[in-house]
Amino acid sequence: MSASPVHNAEVPRVSKPLLAWFSRYARGYCRKHLHAVRLVREPQPPDGGARPLIVVLNHPSWWDPLLGLALAGARFADREHYAPIDADALGKYAFLGKLGLFPVERGTARGAASFLRTSRAVLARPRATLWITAQGHFADPRLRPPGLQAGVGRLAHRLDDAWILPLAVELPFWEERTPEALLRFGDPVRIERGGALTAEAWTTLVEERLGAAQDALADLALQRDAGAFETILGGRSGIGGVYDAWRRLRARFRGERLDASHGGKAP
Repeated sequence: MSASPVHNAEVPRVSKPLLAWFSRYARGYCRKHLHAVRLVREPQPPDGGARPLIVVLNHPSWWDPLLGLALAGARFADREHYAPIDADALGKYAFLGKLGLFPVERGTARGAASFLRTSRAVLARPRATLWITAQGHFADPRLRPPGLQAGVGRLAHRLDDAWILPLAVELPFWEERTPEALLRFGDPVRIERGGALTAEAWTTLVEERLGAAQDALADLALQRDAGAFETILGGRSGIGGVYDAWRRLRARFRGERLDASHGGKAP
């Protein structure tokens, strides 16, 4: 799976009951605060079998980990999931370590080495998936090139058999008071012999694929056509408060079913 056995690297122990509870919580939270979580119908991820998978996504907002969790349940439910997280953040929210997140010191050589060591240990496991917000900080989805940090290329350089799957993320407002969470897979990158390319070349290749996926997603976001997407999670519609309460009462009086969405198309 990986280039060589990895020693002295501890893979996070995932608590399945805690993960199941938090996944339900995350889905409910997304439904409450987003109009919908939508995935572009094409392209779909490759069938990688038991090969390790690295999902590299852009990082436009605080929502990204919750969206990744929702997508993992919808598309990769039969895989194990892990992700790096800033060591200081994990110190504040220690329970995240039981969900498959592992700490990384940002901006240090020790942190970079730890990221590579733990990531390779994770990817040596059957059906493992590693999620990386490779920009390393919040960035506008229109930024080109996306500006990926070097870690993803260094990791690819050290692997012999894996897939890298770009994932574009954007949260535009369409017709409702809450945003749409839009997702699109990019063209996958197959790693068969990572050492055949330099780490810098791998980073550039993944960055190009991710940027292309972001461009394609931006075009669809401009069209505002929900038909191009599959709805992973349906969220709230309507304005809320007294206005929707009145509309609901009026619809009940008329024997009608209320569609509270502003555009007349509930997710």
